[in-house]
Amino acid sequence: MAERVYVIVGKDESLVGARCQELLDELLAPEQRMTGLSSLDGEEAAIADVLDELRTTPFLTDRRVVVVRGADSFVSKHRDLLEKYFEKPAATGILVLTVAGWDARTRLAKMLPKVGALIELTPPPRWKLPDHLVQHAAGKHQIRLNKDAAELLIELTGEELAQLYNEVEKLTLFARGEKVIRVDHVEALIGHHRMYDAFEVIDAMIAGQAGQAVTRLRHMFAEDKAAEYTAVGAFAFHLRRMFQAKALLEKRVNPVQIAKQLRIWSNKDRFFAQLQRISLAQIAAFLEELAALDHATKTGQAQTPVVIEQLVLRLAGSPPVPQPPQRF
Repeated sequence: MAERVYVIVGKDESLVGARCQELLDELLAPEQRMTGLSSLDGEEAAIADVLDELRTTPFLTDRRVVVVRGADSFVSKHRDLLEKYFEKPAATGILVLTVAGWDARTRLAKMLPKVGALIELTPPPRWKLPDHLVQHAAGKHQIRLNKDAAELLIELTGEELAQLYNEVEKLTLFARGEKVIRVDHVEALIGHHRMYDAFEVIDAMIAGQAGQAVTRLRHMFAEDKAAEYTAVGAFAFHLRRMFQAKALLEKRVNPVQIAKQLRIWSNKDRFFAQLQRISLAQIAAFLEELAALDHATKTGQAQTPVVIEQLVLRLAGSPPVPQPPQRF
C-alpha cells in the first residue's frame, strides 16, 4: 500500500519545514497545488475539516494532500479520531503531520507503519554541515558543491538549514551552465557585500573610530535583513583570515604569498594596513569574544545587533597597537 500518512518529526523548525517542502515537491507538481493541497496550522485546524479535505474527491489531480503543521496539540486532542482514520485512510488523500515530538509507545505511533511513514529529523552537528550541504546540492539540484564553498557558505549564512538550502538554490541558478559551485560563486553572490561591510566596520574599529564603526554597523543591519543571522559569520570569516595572515607575517612570509594563499583578491593594501595596527593577541581575543557572543544569540540570551554594537564600541575604545610597516 502506498503511504497515506507521513509524520515528520523534529525540533528544528527550519529543518522540518525544508523536509516538508521536499515531500510536497515529491507528491504534487506545482500546477497541482491550487486544487490538490491544503495547508493548516495545528493550533487552529479542526479535525472535521482535515478529514473532509482528505476524503474529498481530487480535482485536476489524482490525490489530495493535507498538511497540518505544528500538529503536536492537534494529535493529542484528536488521537481517538486519528486512530480511526489510520484504520481506514482515504484512498486518494495523503495526510502530512509535522510535529516536534512523536511518542513511539502510543497506539497511533504503532499503527503508522501500516499506513505511512515516519520521517525523523535531527540537525547535523556543525562539523557535518558541509558534507550535508554537498549531499543536498547533489540530490536536490544535481550539482556538485565544492567542500570549501560549503564551508564559506556556512560561515557567511549561519547554521540554519532552511536558510542554507535557500542559498544553495540561489547558487545553483547563479552557477547555471557550470558543473561545480565554487568558492568564487559564494563570494560573488552571497559573500561580497557582507564581507565588505564587516571589513569596513573592523577597519574603523581598529582605527579607534568608534562612531564611524557603529554607523557602518547600523547601516549593515539596515541594508541587509539577513544580517542579524549572518553578521557574526561575516565578522568571524574576516577575523580568522586576519589571524592567519598575521601569523604568517610574523613568520616573515611574503605578503604576496599570503594574499594568494588566503584568497585575498580585493582591498589587499587596506587589509595589510589593518594588520599593521593590531596584534595577533588582539585578533585572538576578538575571535573569542565573538564566539561567546554567537553562543549568547543562538541560545536567546542576547540580540545580535545589540551585542555586536556593544562589542564594537568596547573594542574601538582600545588603543591600536603600533606595528612595524609591512610592504605589499
